[in-house]
Amino acid sequence: MKKLALAAAISVAATSAFAGGMAEPVLEPVVIVEDTSTSAGGILVPILALILIAAAVAAD
Repeated sequence: MKKLALAAAISVAATSAFAGGMAEPVLEPVVIVEDTSTSAGGILVPILALILIAAAVAAD
């Protein structure tokens, strides 16, 4: 009778330990933010335009 009670106690303890099983880990998505502006981006086009206008005036 003692062996039966011990076996029942072990089986109850073992089933409750594995009742949930392995859960998949939840991973948060990684957000990557890139800064696409450059410091010379706003001034480069007007300078090139002035150089082209000056070259056109000088050629006449």
